[in-house]
Amino acid sequence: MVAVLRVTTRNARFQQWEALLGNRTKRQRSGEFLVQGVRPITLAIQLGWQVRQLLYNADAHLSTWARETLDAAGVTRVAVAGELMVELGGKVEGAPELLAVVALPDDDLGRIPTGPGLLPVVFDRPTSPGNIGTLIRSADAFGASGVVITGHAADVYDPKAVRASTGSLFSVPVVRVPGHRPVLDWVAAIRADGVEVQVVGTDESGAAEATEYDFTRPTLLVVGNETSGLSSAWRDACDHLIRIPMVGMASSLNAATAGSVVLYEAARQRAGGGRVRR
Repeated sequence: MVAVLRVTTRNARFQQWEALLGNRTKRQRSGEFLVQGVRPITLAIQLGWQVRQLLYNADAHLSTWARETLDAAGVTRVAVAGELMVELGGKVEGAPELLAVVALPDDDLGRIPTGPGLLPVVFDRPTSPGNIGTLIRSADAFGASGVVITGHAADVYDPKAVRASTGSLFSVPVVRVPGHRPVLDWVAAIRADGVEVQVVGTDESGAAEATEYDFTRPTLLVVGNETSGLSSAWRDACDHLIRIPMVGMASSLNAATAGSVVLYEAARQRAGGGRVRR
């Protein structure tokens, strides 16, 4: 039997869910986060993430999708008053049908598959949750192996990041690490196994254009902070620095956009397009 609970007031349980939306420390301590949206919830369940609870709008006639999701998930259901679902849903136009409480995965670089096709992207010290979600979405779209968030950064599991990923957070391994060193140790271990992975950073002063680098090789792509770019540690660690040619009056690209452009180039080459030789 699947347990069914009811929450109709702003009690302790509701306050815990509310904290998952706005308090990074509470998310980390409880080991879970709140997922909003039809596609993210559907993918979290389909891809085998640990869903701990499904909250549903007790005051609404649920759609076929919502009823089937509740039946298929086999987890604790919580009937929540509609006005409370509005507060948790992050929307101004109404209450969501479902919300999911999902367990945080381990921050283990071993979750990222390695081999000759290796292509993870590192986002170093990002300050915008939206940029994190956007880069995760692009990593998914263009076939990256995973996303690594390094240093003091915005939270991957912030609702803005989860929404911006449009569900890709659940299909691409995303790992948080405190700095560059664990990533470089991981790269060293991969090289010791015979995979000659190259560390490639994006930088406006890079020696070569992105189209000139051979992305058919195993590559770790590094994107720097939105304001300051690559840290000195990452700059020193890179085997190559590449740039994205620009025209017009723009001084630079948004960090997530820059990462997306380079990931597209990698996907183009790996589909048989080849690099551009100058």
